[in-house]
Amino acid sequence: MSARHELRRAARIAGFGALTSAMLPAFLAHHRLASDPRRGDVRRRWVGAWAEALLRLFGVEVDVEGASPGGPGRLIVANHRSAADILVLLRVFGGHLVSRADLARWPLVGTAARAVGTVFVDRSDAASGAAAVRTIGSRLVAGDTVIVFPEGTTFPDDPVRPFHAGAFVAAARADAVVVPVGIAYQTGSGAAFVNETFPAHLSRMARAAPSRVTLCVGAPIATSSRASSLRDAAHAEVQALVTRARVRVDAGR
Repeated sequence: MSARHELRRAARIAGFGALTSAMLPAFLAHHRLASDPRRGDVRRRWVGAWAEALLRLFGVEVDVEGASPGGPGRLIVANHRSAADILVLLRVFGGHLVSRADLARWPLVGTAARAVGTVFVDRSDAASGAAAVRTIGSRLVAGDTVIVFPEGTTFPDDPVRPFHAGAFVAAARADAVVVPVGIAYQTGSGAAFVNETFPAHLSRMARAAPSRVTLCVGAPIATSSRASSLRDAAHAEVQALVTRARVRVDAGR
């Protein structure tokens, strides 16, 4: 690792800590003072500003193809190719993220994630999974946006792995809109995951040169009474969107 890359990594890690430490208490203060009807708007503004600031800090340029459909009760489903996906999707869609359970215990990151209403799930624990489905469903019924990576973890390439069914069970019960999203990082991007531990991935992303990610947003999928049908339709559409995003991001458009 060159000295320049190490300096970049140190500056970005320090910047992440400083931004999050400064913005979190300010968000919590504004959120407490806001009336109940306004709290959702306050959260969306602060989380969007935080995500935008961190994407700039880490040199991730976001290109979006397709409109972000409005309306209440949206389940956003996407492939998972980088830790930066979280920031990208929160910036574009807002909403509540579904995340791995151990994130809740991370210093600072876990505190911030809990404060903004992240849904935590341990996929190895059936009780945790069932609780997450209930929480996702209640958020969708309330008209919130929920973001999920139904592959369950991060992968290093474009083939979309099988989707877990839980979020689709919640969407079917809530009669919610499902919005498919395909994500592709430019070939060679240091922000993309490449078969490494999660800490190693974050460290490499922090020292990487600026890069580009394309998000292709698909048309909303009509809710089906069968979660398996909804899951299969979403999987096929996300794969098609990833293929489109790959062409677009590597063409530099």
